[in-house]
Order: sequence, then C-alpha cells, then structure tokens
Amino acid sequence: MYQLLHGLSIIEASSFVASPTAGLYCAQMGAEVIRVDHKTGGLDYDRSLLTAEGRSLAWENLNRAKKSVAIDLRSDEGRELLVELAARAGNLITNLPERSFLGHAAVAERRPDLVSVRIMGWHDGRQAMDFTVNAASGYPLMCGPEEWDPATAPPVNQALPAWDFLTGAYCAFALLAAIRHRDLTGEGSEVRVPLGDVAMGTVANSGSMAEMLYRGADRERLGNSVWGAFGRDFVSRDGVRFMVAALTEKQWSGLVAAFALADDIAALEAELGVRLDGDLPRFDHRHGLFALFQGRAGTLAWHDLSARLAAEGRTFERYRTMYEAARDPQLVTNNPLFGPSPANPSGFAYPAARSFANIPGRTAGDPRPAPYLGEHTEEVLAERLGLTQAAIGDLVQRGVARLSDRD
Repeated sequence: MYQLLHGLSIIEASSFVASPTAGLYCAQMGAEVIRVDHKTGGLDYDRSLLTAEGRSLAWENLNRAKKSVAIDLRSDEGRELLVELAARAGNLITNLPERSFLGHAAVAERRPDLVSVRIMGWHDGRQAMDFTVNAASGYPLMCGPEEWDPATAPPVNQALPAWDFLTGAYCAFALLAAIRHRDLTGEGSEVRVPLGDVAMGTVANSGSMAEMLYRGADRERLGNSVWGAFGRDFVSRDGVRFMVAALTEKQWSGLVAAFALADDIAALEAELGVRLDGDLPRFDHRHGLFALFQGRAGTLAWHDLSARLAAEGRTFERYRTMYEAARDPQLVTNNPLFGPSPANPSGFAYPAARSFANIPGRTAGDPRPAPYLGEHTEEVLAERLGLTQAAIGDLVQRGVARLSDRD
C-alpha cells in the first residue's frame, strides 16, 4: 500500500467484481475506503469458493485494506445512514441502480459537490454482467481451434471476468478525474460507467471494430496463434507446452537464432517465393513456419530450449495450471508484488498482493487484510456521523446495525 491518496475518504456500496475492484485499487493507494453492506452481507458475501469456516476467498481479496460497515439497508433508517455517510464523505462508488435511495440526486441534495461513480449494465439501463457482455462483444466467437467450422462452431467463453476488472480500474480513474475537477472548480460530478460500454469501447479502441467493418466480415478463428504476427504454442521433446511470440524484427531474429532455423526458413522462402521479413508475410505463411518451429521444438528438451530462448532475450513462457502459478517462485514466492499473509478473516494464510504499481524509492508496505463484515461499524458511525455509544448501541439492539461477524 502506498499513501498517495491519504486523506481521501470514499464510501463504497457495491457487490460482485467491478465496483469492489474500484474501491480496492483506491485503498491500495492509501484512500480510506468504507464498504457499506447489508447487515447480513451483500450479494457477493458468500461467493464461492468458501473455506471450511464459511468465508469467501473472493470477497476477502476484493475488499483488502477497506473498512466495513454493516447496516440494515432494507430499512428506511439504515438507508438514511448510508445516504448520510456518502454525503459526509463526498465520494461514492456504487453499482446500485440510479433509481434507488442512493441515486446521485438524493445524496447531492445534502452534498452538492458530491462525486459519485456508478457502475451500470448497459447504457440504456438494461442489466448486464461480465459474461453476458462478453457474449455481445464478439470475442467468444473468435476463440477456438482454427479448423472449426465457422457456421456450426460454439463460442468459447473466457474464464477471467475481464470486463469487470477493466471496469473497476476505469471507475477508479474516473473517480479521481472527477475529484480533480471538483478541486479545480468546486463542482461535483455524477459519473456513470456502463459495463457494456467498457467492453464495446475497448473493442473500438483496439481497432477491432474498424477492422471488422473494413473487412465486411468476421476475423477467422486462430486457435492459439497471435493475430497479425508470429506467435503460437509449441511442445518440447519432453512434453512441455510453451508460448512464443515475435512482434518486432529483433524478437524474430532472436527466435530464429534460438531455434537454429535460419537455413530452414531461407529454404521455405525459396520454396514459397516470398520474403518472410515482416509481420504480415509471417502471419500469412504461419502454417509453414509453425511446422518448422514445432519440428525443432520436438527435438529439444525444455531445459535446453528455454535456456536458448533466455540467452537470446526472447519473449516466451511455458503454460502452467493456476495452481502451479500460485506456487511458482518467480511469479509469486520471490515476487515483491506479494507480501506476507495478513490476518485474513478466513484464517487461511496465502500470498497477498500489494499495489500493482511500483514507486522506486518508496516502500509499499505490507498488504492489509480484508475486514470482518461490520468490523468498523461503530468506529465509522461515531467518527463520521457523530453518533454516541448509546445511540450506536440502540441501533445494534434494534437490528439496524451490526458490529462484526468476527465471532
């Protein structure tokens, strides 16, 4: 954790992936992020996988370094508390509908310079989630083996909810941009970020939308090949599958040297009557090149082949299962991204990620644990709303507030 956002307080009323991610990134940079949930936990509180103690590992990691307030959000009194907390903080991240008690206008009545960032489904108000947005984007129908029949082949979904994480990151950026605008002008902002717009905007920004319209058709499936350049998975003599890619001439020449294929490629060029001296010709004639590279890979053990690739400074990596990756010294154990396991509510000790950004000369500090649900209810209601211990006790007694699920 860095302290670049020290002094900034944010109320987060959210569930699932995109909205908690936005708060997480802000918390990792030093902001005080107060997540407010219903007293029994939000929709994602019991998200799988649960430990034997019934703790969600997903919730635990998306809410690191935050404070937790648990109140009855189905009651008028509990909703009033959340609205007042958002107004006092002046900064709100949520994926609750705009037409709800936590709409921007309702909070801005008490705090005109409110900055709110609201994650939506689609721009027209329809609901969406990562996997349905991904279905609309076209990407699942670009994945799969090259030999599949385009007319009958099924879509291939990705396991990573990428649009959720991209939306969370964009919302953190949008929040800070709106806060900067307020600092300069005194004006608040209501920022709405539809998950679907992040997906379709990314399709456009990547050039893929223009490409399909220019083609007048869809791109073909390529299996594990890199589109428009040289790259694919290969298998070594001892059965290790790995990925290589060459997007520059330097990368290509080093790859050819590592595989010792200069003469073979020259022969292929003579046979084809072309020069394989750029991304496009190498992509167009990829099958012939793939055969050469796989033929050589099949004669070399992974230890020797990886040493050759490393000596040439090439871009390559072997495939791992996620369990292997989680235990890999280079990726995790010896990676300064990860710090010692904090006192996780689950009681399970495992590597915890710091901020993805590194600031030379500054110490990020050890990762902080996620809170227990409601762990900071008393602290926040006293400090933020000025409630007395007696008043908070009354709220707890009447079931409006919950102090902690620690026990």
